Amino acid sequence: MRKSKSAAPSLFQPPEGLKPLAERMRPATLDEMVGQRRLLSPGSALRRAVESGHVHSMILWGPPGCGKTTLALLLAKYSDAEFRAISAVLSGLPDVRLVLADAESRFNEGRRTVLFVDEVHRFNKAQQDAFLPHIERGSILFVGATTENPSFELNSALLSRCRVHVLEAVGVDDIVDALRRALADEERGLGRQPLKISEANLRLIAQAADGDVRRGLTLLEIAAELATGEDDHITEATLAQVLADRTRRFDKQGEQFYDQISALHKSVRSSNPDAALYWLTRMLDGGCDPVYLARRMTRMAVEDVGLADPRALQMAIEAWDTYERLGSPEGDLALAQLVIYLASCAKSNAAYLAFNQAKSDVREHGTQEVPMHLRNAPTKLMKELGYGTGYQYDHDAEGGIALEQTGFPDAMGERVYYEPVERGLEIKLKEKLDKLRAARRQARGEE
Repeated sequence: MRKSKSAAPSLFQPPEGLKPLAERMRPATLDEMVGQRRLLSPGSALRRAVESGHVHSMILWGPPGCGKTTLALLLAKYSDAEFRAISAVLSGLPDVRLVLADAESRFNEGRRTVLFVDEVHRFNKAQQDAFLPHIERGSILFVGATTENPSFELNSALLSRCRVHVLEAVGVDDIVDALRRALADEERGLGRQPLKISEANLRLIAQAADGDVRRGLTLLEIAAELATGEDDHITEATLAQVLADRTRRFDKQGEQFYDQISALHKSVRSSNPDAALYWLTRMLDGGCDPVYLARRMTRMAVEDVGLADPRALQMAIEAWDTYERLGSPEGDLALAQLVIYLASCAKSNAAYLAFNQAKSDVREHGTQEVPMHLRNAPTKLMKELGYGTGYQYDHDAEGGIALEQTGFPDAMGERVYYEPVERGLEIKLKEKLDKLRAARRQARGEE
C-alpha cells in the first residue's frame, strides 16, 4: 500500500523561529480566532459542526487575512483528518490529480483528508470538475478559499456540493486583541522581548491592517524589529516608518470594485454628496482608473440627473476633459467637484425611462413604415407617389405647432414616453408638455 505523504520526516519542517509572527500566532483553537462571531460564536451551527468533527465540504468567501486558512486547519484538527493545501495560483491539473490520488489512498486506509484549495476561483472549469467525484465519495473534505464572489467565479456543479460561508473583514478591536496576544505570548509571539507600546499606537497598527489580521501581525513584527535597540519602545516615530505608503484593500476587477462603484452611483442617486465623495476617494485611493470614474459619472449625469439639470452632463464632459489634460493628482479635484455637483443637483430618470420604453416599442412593433406625410420628397417621382402629402409645416401653423399631425407610424398611434418629474428644469418642461399633449388630444378629437 502506498505510503501517505504525511509520513515525511519532521526535519523538513522549518524551525519555529524562522516563521513569520503571523504564522507562529495562527490560532490553534476556535477560541483563539478573532472576528467571525456570526459564524463561529458558541452554539452557532458551523461551530457545533467543527467541534463535533462532523464537517462538510465548503467554500470560504472573504477578504485577505480574515481567517480562511486558519479555519481550514482547524477543521482538519477537530475532525482528526489529514490537512493538505494547494494553491490555484501555483498548481495545475497534474498537481490536483496527485493530491486527490493521495487522499483516495488515505481514505481507503480509513482516514479522511481536508483538502484546502486557496484562490480556488483561479481554477478553470475542468480543474474544478476534478474535485467533484471525490467530494461525492467523501474521500476529501473540500475547503475552497476565495476572495471573489463564488456565484460568478465557481461552476454550479462545485457550488451545489459545497456550503458557502461568508467571512467578514476583521474589526479593529479584534485585531487589537490579536496584537495584544502576540505581545504577551512568550512561546510563539513577542513576549520574551521587553517591548513597550501605547494603546493608541497599537490601535494605529490595527487600523492600518485594514481588516487583515495577518497584515496587522506583520506590521507589529516590523515595528518590533525597528524598536530593538531603541529602548524597545514602539513609538509614533517608529510607526511612521512602518505605516508609510500603506494601502487599503481594493481589487480593480473583483467584488470590492463593483461594490464600491455601486456605492458611489447609489450615493449620487440618493443626493448624498458626502457619501459620494467618500466612495470616489476610496476608489481613487485604491488605484481605480480615474478615466473609468469620469466615464461612469458621465453616465450618472444622463441616467440619474437627466433633464432635471442638463448642466450636469456638460460639467461631466468638462471634468473628464480636465482630468485628461491635467492627470493626477491635479485632475482628481475636477472629479471630486463633479461628484459633489451630481449628488447635490436635482434628479430625474424620466429621459432614461422614456428611452427604454421607446426601445421596447421598436422591438415589439418591428419595422414600421414611415407615414407618407413625414417622408422626404426630393424627386418628382416621389412626389407623385405621395411622399410628403399632407405634411403641415409647423412654422406656418398657429402657435408654431401643427397639433393634428402625428409623428408615429400609423399602426402604432401616438405614444407618451417622456414623463418629466417635478424637479429642477423639468418642472418647466412638464408644464409645457402637459399643455401641448392636451392640445394635441383635443385637436385629434380625443377629448
